[in-house]
Amino acid sequence: MKENKYFLPYQIEWLKDDSDVKIWEKSRRIGATYMQSYEDVRDCVADKVPAVWFSSADESAAKEYILYCEQWAKLFDKAAKYLGQVVLDSEKDIKAFVIKFANGTRIHAISSNPKAFRSKGGKVVLDEFAWHEDQERLWAAAKPCITWGYPLRVLSTHNGTNCRYYKFIESTKKGRLKWSLHTTTIQTAVEQGLVDKIYKRPTTPEERDAWLAEQRASCFDENTWLQEYCCIPVDEASAFLTYEILEKCTLADVIRPLSEIKSDLFVGMDIGRKKDLTVIWCIEKIENIKYTRMVKVIEKTPFHMQRAILFEILKLPTLRRACIDATGIGMQLAEEAQLAFGKYRVEAVTFSAKIKEDLAYGIRNDMEDRQFYIPDDFDCREDFHSVRKVTTTAGAVRFDVAASEARGHADRFWACALARYAAADTSSGPINVATRRKRETTKFFRGYD
Repeated sequence: MKENKYFLPYQIEWLKDDSDVKIWEKSRRIGATYMQSYEDVRDCVADKVPAVWFSSADESAAKEYILYCEQWAKLFDKAAKYLGQVVLDSEKDIKAFVIKFANGTRIHAISSNPKAFRSKGGKVVLDEFAWHEDQERLWAAAKPCITWGYPLRVLSTHNGTNCRYYKFIESTKKGRLKWSLHTTTIQTAVEQGLVDKIYKRPTTPEERDAWLAEQRASCFDENTWLQEYCCIPVDEASAFLTYEILEKCTLADVIRPLSEIKSDLFVGMDIGRKKDLTVIWCIEKIENIKYTRMVKVIEKTPFHMQRAILFEILKLPTLRRACIDATGIGMQLAEEAQLAFGKYRVEAVTFSAKIKEDLAYGIRNDMEDRQFYIPDDFDCREDFHSVRKVTTTAGAVRFDVAASEARGHADRFWACALARYAAADTSSGPINVATRRKRETTKFFRGYD
């Protein structure tokens, strides 16, 4: 059968992967289960497996999967019979929708009850695994089914970071699990023809952008969009800045040319070189409100080039103060900036646990009071949301980045925090008080009572 006729590139990539264990980190409604049903029918028709045991989060999903399997069986032109819902264990009330092929292989779409996998053998497919009520027991029951070398497939959208599915994804990404990982966001699916398939015709870039915008708007909240479509797990319980706070402090048109800034300008710079980003964050302070006017991201750039970019900003006539990360590799650039522009215009900040805590709470307090605004930018928002406040067993407070983040160490957040810190103190240096000269007129009153 010509698979290109039915499937998109990301689906074909999954199909051609013959790894023993595959895990699919995916967006909703991109045809992942549709693709999996084809693979399962193909394996049964080819007699690669004695049986397929498919489990999804609810019965409606199991029925949909079986309908897909029936469709593929007809296309393969192989004798297959749908047996309907079969009772596997009356005492435990375990049932399954079953398709039986002429060669004796079967496909079972069973409930999410972990007991359904007990004493079974063959290929295992765990669909929407992150949304099963009892992932621990389900995994314990399902894993032994593949002991004799049968394949295992795990497919799901994310459901926070406190579940076994998330641990599987992270362990695979870090190489602790030697599984084959596929990640398909809604953006990737659209790039590879999803909207064309929905509209049943070639679409323009504008149509695809509009479709994505409509999907995002219909989610109503950022958490749904990120987890269900963008393959980003959301754990609001540990987020230092929740999406709700960030959404209220986001402006679409806040970025402006620095040459047009009339009020006081303040700068923060977090310095990186190879792995981490260098970020220069500029804000304009109008009365008590701080507006982000520029976010300059510099990646893998030699320090002399970073220096040139920074110095052009520090030369601006409206610049009042800059705070630069002087921790580690940032020390030299911070010192050079101080020599060129003065220690009262440029402050070198060496990060410590206490300083990071002050910087982080400064940003959050301003955002909660609606006194700080950031651009409507995905990377900025995710950098801010990735910061987690962790209290150690010794009672110390530490600010870390969520383990799943691949964008660095919240470099945009710390550059912004430094800029906000710069704006918190607008003094131009210490105040020196000198005693004035005595008045000469006092000598006229000498000798008088």
